[in-house]
Amino acid sequence: MEPRPLHWEAGGSSRIPFDLYTDEALYRRELERFFYRGHWNYVGLEAEVPNPGDFRRTVVGERSVIMTRAQDGQIHVVENVCAHRGMRFCRERHGNRRELICPYHQWTYGLDGQLQGVPFRRGVRQDGRVQGGMPPDFNLADHGLTRLRVAQRGGVVFASFDHGVESLEDFMGPTVLRYFDRLFDGRRLRILGYNRQRIPGNWKLMQENIKDPYHPGLLHTWFVTFGLWRADNRSELRMDDHHRHAAMISTRGHAGQASAAAAQVTQVSSFKDGMQLNDPSILDIVPEPWWGGPTAVMMTLFPSVIFQQQVNSVSTRHIQPDGSGAFHFVWTHFGFEDDTPEMTERRLRQANLFGPAGFVSADDGEVIEFSQQAFASKPGHRTLAELGGREVGDTDHMVTETLIRGMYAYWRRVMEA
Repeated sequence: MEPRPLHWEAGGSSRIPFDLYTDEALYRRELERFFYRGHWNYVGLEAEVPNPGDFRRTVVGERSVIMTRAQDGQIHVVENVCAHRGMRFCRERHGNRRELICPYHQWTYGLDGQLQGVPFRRGVRQDGRVQGGMPPDFNLADHGLTRLRVAQRGGVVFASFDHGVESLEDFMGPTVLRYFDRLFDGRRLRILGYNRQRIPGNWKLMQENIKDPYHPGLLHTWFVTFGLWRADNRSELRMDDHHRHAAMISTRGHAGQASAAAAQVTQVSSFKDGMQLNDPSILDIVPEPWWGGPTAVMMTLFPSVIFQQQVNSVSTRHIQPDGSGAFHFVWTHFGFEDDTPEMTERRLRQANLFGPAGFVSADDGEVIEFSQQAFASKPGHRTLAELGGREVGDTDHMVTETLIRGMYAYWRRVMEA
């Protein structure tokens, strides 16, 4: 089935057809071109499989995969599809095993995906003769699980079905890599907890949301009232050379109307001058040496992950597509092994800003759902991303939608080739 032809009004990538979010055939092409070919996808953190035998089930696109740590300490990523009859055999989210066994016919695999054993491979001896069994030329080495190429950096694990994909460092590009290494600087990570939600909207809408500095100070009362992310904060937007990845960098301003320069920002309806916290410890923010200035950096690695540092809260957000009209969103909140108990508690408290019921992030899930409903009801229409013009480029302010235009310029190059 071929996708419907797209009409990009005014050319370029600033007016995005609604069909990009609703066409199922287009979505299937996206899976092949972005998730299964030519791209690295996030699968997890090394700290999630700290010991030999540990495994964690996750996904690349819609394909179920398993991240394992073998007995020699090496991390592998294998597809959760038995080589025998194609069963998705691993049902647990995580655990510890010496081997992976498909319950259907008990084919047994090592943690690296190599096939180790097949019941009745040489048949059954009965009445002096052998009955059944695999053909004489059956070779265990030819029938392992599909193994993905793996890349690790700073405690983060990426995988690709495409073994010819460029290096992870080239995939990120030097600009985004600099901000990645700022967060994942070699310190050992500590898992603090997870949130999971299913959002009834197209997967690209979450990439857009975190490439959109226009909305946080307007939609999110928390951000604008307490100065966490406002249009008058010192900020910059940076992209890789392909415009697919981005970093939004911001330095926290003051809560309330601190100066005449903030007057325009604090007149927006989401600003609540009288809002106070019953528990002020939620904003017990302590600057950390590794920040190097910015109090918030939001990185989007296309297509599958967001790396968040919002003051002392740090997390990964994994985008897991589920058809053209929905995606699963998995938050992994983490800290560092050298954190004090006080800093760990601080990170956990500030994590309440985020996640499915977060003081900030609940808004995002709702507006994405409402947008998807409109896209489905009005085929042939388009969205508008022209704040700051129609061009694509880095900026030193937030009053722009350049990162969204950049992402769709890249989308067009790959999808319409």
